[in-house]
Amino acid sequence: MTAVRTVLLTGASGVIGTALLPELAPAHVVALVHRTPCPDATESVAGDITAPRLGLDPAAYASLAARVDAVVHCAAHTGFSGGRQIAENVNVAGTREVIALAADAGAPLYYVSTAFVARTELTRQSLGCGSNDASARPEDYLDSKRLAERLVRDSGLPAVLIRPSVVIGDSRTGVISRFQGLHEISTVLLRNLLPLMPMPASSRLDFVPCDVVARAIAALVFDRHRDGEVWITAGRAAPSIEVLVDTAVTVGAELGIEVNRPRMVEPEMVDRLIRPVFIDPLPPTARRRFDDLLAMTALFVNAPVFPSTLGQLPRQTAALTAEQVTDAYRASLIYLAHTKKLAVPLSSRVGAPA
Repeated sequence: MTAVRTVLLTGASGVIGTALLPELAPAHVVALVHRTPCPDATESVAGDITAPRLGLDPAAYASLAARVDAVVHCAAHTGFSGGRQIAENVNVAGTREVIALAADAGAPLYYVSTAFVARTELTRQSLGCGSNDASARPEDYLDSKRLAERLVRDSGLPAVLIRPSVVIGDSRTGVISRFQGLHEISTVLLRNLLPLMPMPASSRLDFVPCDVVARAIAALVFDRHRDGEVWITAGRAAPSIEVLVDTAVTVGAELGIEVNRPRMVEPEMVDRLIRPVFIDPLPPTARRRFDDLLAMTALFVNAPVFPSTLGQLPRQTAALTAEQVTDAYRASLIYLAHTKKLAVPLSSRVGAPA
């Protein structure tokens, strides 16, 4: 097998793509962008993953296919509120076009899916619960990723299915290119807008720092892995909700934020006892926010542990420890609090030196 010299990267401006670019630096990285060039890539090519030939004219497409040694497909619609059609257009039709390019290039495909394709039984819908006023529909996103995985498997291409869990900021700095769902929940927690957490305290929430995901993907590319499923997860090191709340309370105190511990309860209790009395009378916007939270947290309630491939492949990032995962969440909380200006300046805190 020849060395990887040129990598086509989709989704270069996304959370994983941004972290991945420095790790792919030994190669010539061609970023497929929609409009705005990617300054950190070696080269940017304007296109559209949902269009035939990725939106390129025949000559540009043929030129790209002739020089690509590996394709990393990170581009995706990851929101839960866009609706089924948008999810399928980007995540399914887009993957079909990327598969075609990889086939024409004779290059292995590294498809970034999600570990949550395994959560077939944990959405509100699958549990037989209504969505109420929620705009979030995790099942639409998860269905589209399952369909995309099937396309990859059925293509016959040399391909690796990469399944990260929730992605947070850099493990040391907390920096991330765009805040994600866990950041939104953490913001509400730091602002004391979350008196109730619809999850048992023992439920685990699996997440991984973006730099860990990036190093693992780059190792797969440069070691020329050509098949299999890779789970980039915390696995048994994933912390419980109680540990995350404790971490938020501690970090809040360090930053001058008094964080009140929310009451953690089973979703069934929320639907049966709490919702009729406290949630239904709320204004529509507040009800929708709460129902979106219910939709997202359903994926974690009493969920089984994800498998993890970290540490099992040559030259890959070692498996995460519980301490590393908690420290990474701490770094993300600090970055989040400073970015959103939630931290109280030291000079303004009660008891601060004059």
